[in-house]
Amino acid sequence: METLNFRFEQGATPLVRAAHLVGVVSSGNLEVLIESVPLGGACEIEIKTAALGFGATWQAVMDDFQARWQLRDARISINDMGATPAVVSLRLDQAVESVNGLSVAGPAS
Repeated sequence: METLNFRFEQGATPLVRAAHLVGVVSSGNLEVLIESVPLGGACEIEIKTAALGFGATWQAVMDDFQARWQLRDARISINDMGATPAVVSLRLDQAVESVNGLSVAGPAS
C-alpha cells in the first residue's frame, strides 16, 4: 500500500453537510469519504492505494478535481484498489454531489 497526501489552499466552496461516503472498496474500485472540517480554507486529500508508483497520475487527477470544485474546509479520504482515473474522478464528483446536492457536472455557475 502507498499513502499519498495532497493539500490545496484557499478553496471557495464549503461543504453543506458534515460527511458522506461513496463507493465500495473491491477489485478495481475505491471508496471516498468526504468530511467538513476546519482547515483554514484548505482541502486535504489522503489516498491509500494498492497501485504503487502512480503519484504523478494521482496528482493530475486531484489537481483537476480541485480546479473543478474549489473545495474549502474539506478532508477527503480515498481507499483505492486500482481504480482508473475516470472512476476516481466520478467517485470524487459523486461525493461532492452527495454532501452539497450539486450536479455531477460541477458546481453551479
